[in-house]
Amino acid sequence: MQTKKVTDREFRKMIEAASAFLDQNAEFINSLNVFPVPDGDTGTNMSLSLDSGLKYVNETASTSVGDISQALAKGLLMGARGNSGVILSQIFRGFSKDVADKTELSAVDLADAFAAGAQTAYKAVMKPTEGTVLTVVREAAKAARKTAARSDDIVAVMDATYEAAEAALKTTPDLLPVLKQVGVVDSGGQGLTFVLQAFDDVLNGREITVSATHQPNSSEMDEMIDAEHHRSVQGKLDPDSIVYGYCTEIMVRLGKGKQVEHEFDYDTFYQRLAELGDSLLVVNDDEIVKVHVHTEHPGTVIAWGQSFGDLAKVKVDNMRLQQETIIEQDEANEQAAEPAAPAEAPETAIITIAAGDGIKSLFESLGATTVISGGQTMNPSTQDIVDAIQASHAKQAIVIPNNSNIFLAAEQAVDVVDIPTVIVHSRSISQGMTAMLGYEPDHSLTDNQADMEANLSTVKSGEVTHAVRDTHVDGFEIKEGNYMGIIEGKIQVVTENLEETTVQMVNKMLDDDSEIVTVIYGSDTTAAVADKVQAAIGELDDELEIEVHEGDQPVYPFIVSVE
Repeated sequence: MQTKKVTDREFRKMIEAASAFLDQNAEFINSLNVFPVPDGDTGTNMSLSLDSGLKYVNETASTSVGDISQALAKGLLMGARGNSGVILSQIFRGFSKDVADKTELSAVDLADAFAAGAQTAYKAVMKPTEGTVLTVVREAAKAARKTAARSDDIVAVMDATYEAAEAALKTTPDLLPVLKQVGVVDSGGQGLTFVLQAFDDVLNGREITVSATHQPNSSEMDEMIDAEHHRSVQGKLDPDSIVYGYCTEIMVRLGKGKQVEHEFDYDTFYQRLAELGDSLLVVNDDEIVKVHVHTEHPGTVIAWGQSFGDLAKVKVDNMRLQQETIIEQDEANEQAAEPAAPAEAPETAIITIAAGDGIKSLFESLGATTVISGGQTMNPSTQDIVDAIQASHAKQAIVIPNNSNIFLAAEQAVDVVDIPTVIVHSRSISQGMTAMLGYEPDHSLTDNQADMEANLSTVKSGEVTHAVRDTHVDGFEIKEGNYMGIIEGKIQVVTENLEETTVQMVNKMLDDDSEIVTVIYGSDTTAAVADKVQAAIGELDDELEIEVHEGDQPVYPFIVSVE
């Protein structure tokens, strides 16, 4: 049966399904990280970014696909984390602009929107690299347009889009040698392919399948439903604006009980619930099905579930009442709070990103006005950076990301805020601290940016962490649990001993001009081990000045800079 239009209801389902599918497969996407380090976060970033998009979608009552798409793009923009999340947001930014005036989408509309999304994503990246998510979206869009030129069937177009994405994903190792070396496909491309797969499944009326690498257990199904509920009820929504007022959750033991009328079929079960509300999430295994839905008819939902089996759980929350309570409590808290004396706003806010209380203190001692908690595995969103800039009440701002995976989110934040803001493109904690030394309060914003950027090249950065899997990369045979010394983003040392790896890494970083070595030890090691490392470095060159600081950072037992 041909489908010629995507309506608002179908488009909402597509977004909800894609969000759920990314949530379920985030760890698998993370595992595609090229380096075997415990900081693969592409899946987490894409999932959290799309979750933000879905939240904005759920907050609009519009029945126009164009309006829903605008909400999705805005949510993705503000919630974007990491380069993968930002690129996903740019894809749907282009998509949304192309369908802004569309109430429904035809096959041509859908294909053109994907093409616009691909074009916008390419423009967002200064140096586009093939073998990444960009390749996947370009090839998917090309197939969509080719199919739309000969068919007005939306399902046919979406089938071709997803199939082309899958085919392009498989080519990424041939286009990007490091992927072939490690034996993985591009993680961002995999994330986008999951999104398109969910879209395709919805339009075909199929159950959203979970990757064989991660079948959710009962506990995880509860977490998914709880997460959907919490996403939907947070914030100060006007209770009267809530279209479907009852958050209804049921768990049905399939085939059990006295009221069974139907044998379970996912599509039949799902379709009836979709008619009763929105924010629908249905997950099941062979024995149970769990449902989360926002509806005006919780009794009908319960009765429908009971016709497939007995009820092991029923939970109904009045979301309008919940919102009234939240608003009343917030108003009471605001009235009770003593107004704080306003602190004098700085002329220039220096916003930096780092993980670990010790590192935060170090940045503050160097003059940072705000340290956003984050970094590897915890990339802040565009919204986080915007909030920090706005909360500073400064006249201008400098953002120091300390991680290349935060650059695009920082750039989006610069576009959003209404005060002059620049980025100092520090790729590591070591670079960020060195950049701070170039700041002069009485210099202009652009002069400070130039001086701080110039400082980046004066420091060598090294990090030590452990391998999370066996692999072969950068000429090293790496076993799970090995320690790796990474210099300027490239693995240079691999041993079985933390101290040995750290000292060998420092030795490779030293040259005839080296004078100062700064060692920052993290939460996964101790001051005693740091002292041993300091002594061993001193034996490499007794003229070196060696500083040791407690950073409390996760993931990396040692961060080292050489100047």
